[in-house]
Amino acid sequence: MGLICQTVIFFLLVSPSLGIDGEFAGNFIAVAGPLPSELANHLGLKDQALPQEGPGPAVAEGHGSLCQQDLVASELPRYLSRLREVGVTHYKVFLPWARILPGGRASRPDEAQVQCHRALLQALNAAGLSPVLVLLHQRVPGTLALPREPGAFADLFVEYAEFSLRAFGDLVGVWLTFSDLQEVLHSLPFPEPQHRAQAVAAAHKGFHSIFRGQHSPAGARLSIALELGGVLDSVSSELSVSLQDSVDFLSLSLQYHCGNDTDFYKKLDEFQSVWKDKEVLVFSLKFLDCASMEENPFIPVASIVTALNKGETRAIGCDINEFLDYLPHVLSTNTLQENPGAGLAPRSSYQTVWEMFAQQSELERDSFLQDVFPSGFLWGTSTGAFNIEGAWAEDGKGESIWDQFGHAGHVHLNQTADVACDSYYKTSYDVFLLRGLHPQLYKFSVSWPRIFPAGTTETINSKGVDYYNRLIDRLLESGVEPMVTLFHWDLPQALQALGGWQNHSIIDAFVNYADFCFSTFGDRVKFWVTFHEPWVISYAGYGTGEHPPGITDPGAASYKVAHTILKAHAKVWHLYNDKYRPQQLGKVGLVLNSDWAEPKTPTSSEDVRAAERYLQFMLGWFAHPVFVNGDYPEILKAQIQEVNQQCSTTVAQLPVFTEEEKSWVKGTADFFGLSHYTSRLVSAGTDGTCTPGYESIGNFSVHVDPSWPQAASSWVHVVPWGLRRLLKFVSQEYTGTKVPIYIAGNGVPTGDTGNLLNDTLRVDYFRRYINEALKAVKLDAVDVRSYVARSLVDGFEGPGGYSLRFGLHHVDFEDSNRPRTPKASAYFYSSVIDKNGFPLEASGGPSTPAVFERPVPSKLPNLPASEVPSKAKVVWEKFSFQSDFERDLYFYGTFPEDFTWGVSSSAYQIEGGWDADGKGPSIWDTFTHVPGNIKNNDTGDIACDSYHKVEEDVYLLRALGVKNYRFSLSWPRIFPTGRNNSINSHGVDYYNRLIDGLVANNITPIVTLYHWDLPQALQDIGGWDSSAMIDLFDSFADFCFQTFGDRVKFWITFNEPQIIAWLGYGPGTFPPNVQDPGSAPYRVAHILLKAHARVYHTYDDKYRPSQGGVIALCPHINWAEPKSPSDPRDIEAADRYLQFLLGWFAHPIFKNGDYPEAMKWAVGNRSELQGLPASRLPVFTAEEREYIRGTADVFCFNTYTSKIVTHSTTRLKPFSYEYDQGVSISMDSSWPSSAVSGYRAVAWGLRRALNWIKEEYGNPPIYIIENGVGIKTKSDVDDNARIFYHKTYIDEALKAYKLDGVNLKGYNAWSFMDNFEWRDGYDPRFGLLQVDFDNPSRPRTVKRSAVYYADIIRSNGIPLPQEEQFLYGDFPKNFLWSVATAAYQIEGGWRADGKGLSIWDKYAHTPLRISNDDTGDVACDSYHRIEEDVEMLKSLKVSHYRFSISWTRVLPDGTTRYINEMGLNYYERLIDALLAANIKPQVTLYHWDLPQALQDVGGWENDTIIQRFKEYAELLFQRLGDKVKFWITLNEPYNTAYLGYGVGTAAPGVSTRPGRAPYVVGHNLIKAHAEVWHLYNETYRARQGGLISITISSDWAEPRNPHSQEDVEASRRFMQFYLGWFAHPIFKNGDYNEVMKSRIRERSLAQGLSQSRLPEFTESEKQRIRGTYDYFGLNHYTTVLAYNLNFPRAVQSYDSDRLNNPSSLSLSPQDLCSSQYCARKALVLDGVDLRGYTAWTLMDNLEWAVGFAERFGLYHVNYTDPALPRRPKASARYYSQIISCNGFPDPATGPHPCLEPEPEPEVTPPDPTPGAADTVSFLGLDLTAQNAEIALYVLFALSGVGALAVAVFAYNYGKLSKRSPKQSHMELRHKM
Repeated sequence: MGLICQTVIFFLLVSPSLGIDGEFAGNFIAVAGPLPSELANHLGLKDQALPQEGPGPAVAEGHGSLCQQDLVASELPRYLSRLREVGVTHYKVFLPWARILPGGRASRPDEAQVQCHRALLQALNAAGLSPVLVLLHQRVPGTLALPREPGAFADLFVEYAEFSLRAFGDLVGVWLTFSDLQEVLHSLPFPEPQHRAQAVAAAHKGFHSIFRGQHSPAGARLSIALELGGVLDSVSSELSVSLQDSVDFLSLSLQYHCGNDTDFYKKLDEFQSVWKDKEVLVFSLKFLDCASMEENPFIPVASIVTALNKGETRAIGCDINEFLDYLPHVLSTNTLQENPGAGLAPRSSYQTVWEMFAQQSELERDSFLQDVFPSGFLWGTSTGAFNIEGAWAEDGKGESIWDQFGHAGHVHLNQTADVACDSYYKTSYDVFLLRGLHPQLYKFSVSWPRIFPAGTTETINSKGVDYYNRLIDRLLESGVEPMVTLFHWDLPQALQALGGWQNHSIIDAFVNYADFCFSTFGDRVKFWVTFHEPWVISYAGYGTGEHPPGITDPGAASYKVAHTILKAHAKVWHLYNDKYRPQQLGKVGLVLNSDWAEPKTPTSSEDVRAAERYLQFMLGWFAHPVFVNGDYPEILKAQIQEVNQQCSTTVAQLPVFTEEEKSWVKGTADFFGLSHYTSRLVSAGTDGTCTPGYESIGNFSVHVDPSWPQAASSWVHVVPWGLRRLLKFVSQEYTGTKVPIYIAGNGVPTGDTGNLLNDTLRVDYFRRYINEALKAVKLDAVDVRSYVARSLVDGFEGPGGYSLRFGLHHVDFEDSNRPRTPKASAYFYSSVIDKNGFPLEASGGPSTPAVFERPVPSKLPNLPASEVPSKAKVVWEKFSFQSDFERDLYFYGTFPEDFTWGVSSSAYQIEGGWDADGKGPSIWDTFTHVPGNIKNNDTGDIACDSYHKVEEDVYLLRALGVKNYRFSLSWPRIFPTGRNNSINSHGVDYYNRLIDGLVANNITPIVTLYHWDLPQALQDIGGWDSSAMIDLFDSFADFCFQTFGDRVKFWITFNEPQIIAWLGYGPGTFPPNVQDPGSAPYRVAHILLKAHARVYHTYDDKYRPSQGGVIALCPHINWAEPKSPSDPRDIEAADRYLQFLLGWFAHPIFKNGDYPEAMKWAVGNRSELQGLPASRLPVFTAEEREYIRGTADVFCFNTYTSKIVTHSTTRLKPFSYEYDQGVSISMDSSWPSSAVSGYRAVAWGLRRALNWIKEEYGNPPIYIIENGVGIKTKSDVDDNARIFYHKTYIDEALKAYKLDGVNLKGYNAWSFMDNFEWRDGYDPRFGLLQVDFDNPSRPRTVKRSAVYYADIIRSNGIPLPQEEQFLYGDFPKNFLWSVATAAYQIEGGWRADGKGLSIWDKYAHTPLRISNDDTGDVACDSYHRIEEDVEMLKSLKVSHYRFSISWTRVLPDGTTRYINEMGLNYYERLIDALLAANIKPQVTLYHWDLPQALQDVGGWENDTIIQRFKEYAELLFQRLGDKVKFWITLNEPYNTAYLGYGVGTAAPGVSTRPGRAPYVVGHNLIKAHAEVWHLYNETYRARQGGLISITISSDWAEPRNPHSQEDVEASRRFMQFYLGWFAHPIFKNGDYNEVMKSRIRERSLAQGLSQSRLPEFTESEKQRIRGTYDYFGLNHYTTVLAYNLNFPRAVQSYDSDRLNNPSSLSLSPQDLCSSQYCARKALVLDGVDLRGYTAWTLMDNLEWAVGFAERFGLYHVNYTDPALPRRPKASARYYSQIISCNGFPDPATGPHPCLEPEPEPEVTPPDPTPGAADTVSFLGLDLTAQNAEIALYVLFALSGVGALAVAVFAYNYGKLSKRSPKQSHMELRHKM
């Protein structure tokens, strides 16, 4: 080494071409450095390592460790001395700005880093090397808060530089401000390039001024490094001149391309024209494409010297790092020349690597390296689109070749990827897992056919694009960098039909697809992979046919496909490089898979060569063209040529690259992506085999060592050391130091049976393989930048289906919810990520102090004692008279930025380890070990086993994204006997590890000192009934403060002290089983309060000054709602209940140090009545009251439910705390129940409780510590009820904060995971995470509620979605505004003037059919009130009125045998009155009131009714058609068929044939409609010119779980069975939709029927039905949540056929559609051709089976008054206003004339409610709460129309007229 290096340096020094005199030559600078990465990492000087390409701007800077304290005693001096010996004079040192000044300010340096770097500089000087100190190399540190002004950056830099000058000036003579300007400039946050350049120049000049001032060391010189042809050459000459004046010499970075001297000379001349006469130090010198360097380093050196000599530049020194890099090659060559016997041919990379490791012993080979990866190393995990996404045909996705492959039955057990992991619907789930795993990278693929269904840009699927946008955004929000693969095997089938990768035209299709991805996602994606494992595509897809497209052609197609892929990759790389890289600054590479090949017989040269061939045929096939020379490996080409020559026919056809293509392909990767799973033993093949095959062409045979462990798949054997060798080979053959290696796929499959969660095989695999990668980095100097584990979740594994499991997280493919559960390997891999490898175990002791935001102690006000009842009674006055609508109205908003979200647990409930490692028994251990005490005799002996699962718990807390975690300390785990003379170090260590894990992940520990698990040893001396407990508890707390307080800043003394006192010492249902309900609870509470106060003062006096935390206690509250809010006694009872429950502990602390007056009064009086000499409630002394008062910094409480409270005179005996309260407690049976008796969900109670606390205790800072719901089930991963619970409770908390001014600071969900729930054991499940208590490993599975809660945390509440924002504006001109009624509901006159009986007459007169036995006999009496009805319509200003004709009023027996002229005359008079008022009639022929005479012969089940209906319709067309231009044949046929003939809840009440009758009826209804439409179209339209169609009703269906494909499909099925039942035949193809047909047919056949229960239309009927519409009439009222519900096969019914269950939603805007006023949004934003809106209904009426109880009307009808007066409601005025405005004027434009109030009075008859608020502001109107409710329902109706209109629009029913005579759009609009 010395000889070569000295020779090179001597050449530079003495070269006459330099024209330098001897004196100067003696001072020539030979500069090296910085430190080699291995040495730098070992010394803890990672910043000094030779810079590598950074991981990208999104990857956070790592925290550097301190360097070794004694650098001089390390190997550093020896290394530096060797450099000095070979002639190196100077050495580069890169100063790390972010480490020296972590906060960016010189006032707070990191002294340890300063001393570290001084030691390095001293070591250099000691070795005779002069330091060249660089202040900023490459990017500006991301940790600095960079100012936006260029001048401010200069000030910040000068401050840092001046500090460095003071700190290191005595040791440094040569200074550089900047050394990589390109990177510096790119990292500055200024948009304009000139501003960035000016900022750098100003920074340099600023330091120059100081440098030349008083601080400058004697003889020190200052410079700046520029690149030849670099960025500053393009700025003004004035700026360049100013830089010249501020440097003593110039430092130059050169890249010299061997063989391209001319260009180099030209650039140098241009440079020297600006910087002439300046001395130049060649600071950085890189040789590119210089093969001659390996043989003769003097050739490029001579070229450099010559180039420098051409100008006037004076070279004062040169970088010699490149010579050091090439030195080993030179030595190797010389060795061969000196020893000809060593071999004539140069050794290949494979031979070099194989020989390097061949002599390793097994012990050496398998040794484990304890070390860490370099700072900035990227850890990741991966998936592939077709492996996990599912939704194979959802939302417009096209078919892929894997879809077709699976559907053709080519996969294990005929499995498919149709649903897979359902990740298309589970983005939040997968990101949840990633947050827990904590990688820096997530490698996933984009599904080409999901974005381009046909493979080309002709069709772009926006839903697919949205999916990937959501995924990318959520990843970045969670701190995970996306690494996106463009092609992971799932080619669009449409392109495969054209030849797939064998068709050269696919290259352009792939480029277009990539272009779209770059332009769409590239602003956020900085790592791109073009192809994942192209060898697999070529080999398995086109060679063996094991993969789709299943082509078996290993000799031709396989090579042709590879050729196409390589060219496609290159073209995409150039596309990115030229078009996107300058702005997006990303990296593009490809991922190549490769085994390691070991010769089967190491001593056989043939086997060695065969092993090399194997690698070249697998890896070199793709790597050599890209990373070496643009062409295939010579070994591969020669072998194929040899095989073809040996055989009579061509065995293999290897395409040839042109020279242009070679140049195009070469170098098209920014990184080398490598996936590796296993190794092979390879031997030479048998010559002479001419059958095309992978092995025969390559002339090798593949084997495995039987000692290698085999995984679940036959192709994977565990051979960890193969990875290290492969990495060294890749580095040697392809990448060197130029291209980084990303391990992008490594993992092992396990089977689908056995213990799927405790995957120890995978843990061992990862441990050993990752360690081999570490060896490659540390020991072999391989530049590996990342490790990506396969895979995030189990998935669809190609031909193996779901039988192979690669996932870190288990997916249960048998469960439609596809629940995910972390495996042992996930926790292990996460720990590797956190530790960045395998560091030597650090010594024990607490970690660094917490850095999270801590709560600020508040000074509590001095509050007087509470009154009786307390002043907080205003809460009941404010809220108890709210209507249900006002109370439950959903509210949007967010909490403040410092709001803290968390989850809670407690020690006994989760820890287990009841007697582990010296823990003492607790009273709960004793209690649960007595049979019968706990349900199912459950115990907490193991519980969730959290004592042994710290890493798992922290993993899942991190996944949740919580800001805090409330847990409790087990007193007997720390003090086994309860006293400080028995400290259990194992217990202390457990909590230290937990707290350290929380703090490391920025999770605030909230620590409860006592959560009910008293040491049994202390109970044995009396427990909490003994005052000795005060000192003992204080001693325990003191120890905890001292031990954990440096990291714990939030303490809770007691959790729910009322439970301790009452349940433990009252009825004795909790340990310690004391049954003394009248006295002991009061005594215990007295001691608890004094113990709390003692501990508070201990913390306040002894620890708060140094630790700065807060401390409180945590009572619980059930909200108390008075049974009669207007009864003062019930108000007082409710207040008293709260004082006994909450005030018992809160009043002494937060008010006056004493119990509430209500409590003292009640217990004292009752004690006297009971003949006792004193109150059973103990008394505090004045000193104690003062000591207790104010002993809390914040107000913490738990809450779960509410109670209804009324005053009660209770028994005097037995003595009891419960009786003392003088109340009776109940619950409303309508409140949702839970698994715990008495814990019903009453969300609105939380808002009221918070307000009560605010009023009672002066609005202190409030933290909700526990809130949740228990569900009794072993598996509730799709826990809809829990989501609703948290959704509504959090919303009520939000209302309290936003609307009521409650000082709410935090919310914690109970509980973190399912756990031991005290007396109920494991029956109720409260957890956000499911725990399998039947599995010894206690695996935790993510529930849907966990994902939901994580989203709440991410959003910091419930922000108003953008799509919910109000859309102002007008509807189109001539928009139809209407209101509707129906004959039976309003007319009355049921037997008047010859009217016949209808089915509703009979139904209503049948007992128990109609609520309250109401009937339509009189109804609204509209038969006699035409004038009144028309006046109401005129007042509303409607343009149309929709009403129905009573069939029996016109045709009493349903036939034309007798026409009732009196009935017809009624309708003629009504129509005339409407037209006279300029209101157009919209007439419904049939609105459910079938003549009973027709029902007696079968009704709609008898197909003769079709003709009867046609005859009835014709009569109306004849008599009324000249005046009616808008006809509706049938109103809501679904209700007729389903309600009337299926479930029987409507007339005619048929329910005996639910599986057949509804379909028969529906069939006849559709045919009847079609016949009437044709009748009108062919006979009357030409003369009358009207429109005719059908009105179909439908709810909108949302999936109950939007993350579940099964629920999404259930929603679609619901819509097809509801809306599509009648819409599909009429508006599409004349037949039922395929969903209905296939479902009903399958179930019918399974029930043993010979044919479907759904009737079939003949072809002629289909033709007659299709297109029988002029418009789409739609009725809509609400939205449901749909989910799958499996009925028994034998059940025959419409509901069982539909196979799903709709659950109703409460009415709120977000439930009905994406925003209020969605009717207009559907029209404006979605392009729905909406022509009109009809409000239901004109007036209150008979609402069918519910009678008059439901009021839909815009006008109120008083049915208690025989005159039936009608009065307008507020909604009537509001609807009239909408009509007048033709929409919703924007208030921002000022007052609109249509909004002017009118004098018309509003009447709302219901009795006034005492205490209710007078008015509610509603969209500019002051309305009563009830009227606002009605008005909002009108808006909801508009909203619902919009939502459903979008669905209807999807049918694409568009045109209004399908039959002759044809009419124009304008004509139809005119007639409407």
